[in-house]
Amino acid sequence: MEHEFKKKFGQNFLSDKNLLQAIVNDAEICEKDNVLEIGAGAGALTKPLSEKAKRVVSFEIDRDLQDHLLSLNLKNTEFVFTDALKESINTIEKHFKGEKYKLVANLPYYITTPLIFKFLEESDSVDSLTIMVQKEVAERMTAKEGGKDYGVLTVMVGFFGEAKITRVVGRQMFFPQPNVDSAVVNITRNQKFKDINRKDFYEFIKACFSMRRKTLANNLSGYLKLNKTQLTQKLSTFDLTRRAESFSLNEFIEIFKEIKK
Repeated sequence: MEHEFKKKFGQNFLSDKNLLQAIVNDAEICEKDNVLEIGAGAGALTKPLSEKAKRVVSFEIDRDLQDHLLSLNLKNTEFVFTDALKESINTIEKHFKGEKYKLVANLPYYITTPLIFKFLEESDSVDSLTIMVQKEVAERMTAKEGGKDYGVLTVMVGFFGEAKITRVVGRQMFFPQPNVDSAVVNITRNQKFKDINRKDFYEFIKACFSMRRKTLANNLSGYLKLNKTQLTQKLSTFDLTRRAESFSLNEFIEIFKEIKK
């Protein structure tokens, strides 16, 4: 196909059939699954998805690709030519009529984080997300506590599900070739913390990491409008002299619950 690649849409297409099939396998797609694809591109990933899934709904922002995608005549596949980031979750999920689905996407780097959080925070119907992201972002999403990559993104992804890197994809696999390598990340949703307010916990975690070089006591005193002495008295069961990056997700959960009391 002939196509003028648009930098504003972050277009970097894949064509290697073995890699595309591997991404479908990473997402664990089978004949009973509904799939939401964000960023159909030239349809290279849409095709193997449609061959495995019960149904595919694929969003594509670039209307110049419409004729090409529709000409593929993929069975059980519906293309929607609009910006998925601007659509409400309810509007997107109407396509699935209340059924669960798996999200699969080769995302432009600039929308990676907002789109991931859009679905993790707002949807109760997405079972898993299998996404191609910048390798550096993938490492932050799956980091262990104590390292420089561990932060707000790590904790919040862990709050919603189990994340793992399934494969690293070199920049040479894309056209046009980006400046960095990518990785495929699979996030399987869980309901471990469904009794905790998502937005409140997110604000709390952002406060914990607001100044990475300072202790948790410093960061939380401003957030809770308490001086450090008051704070350490009220949260005396926790060592708040540590930095945020040393706390596990479960420790953050316990501190958050204590604050809510």
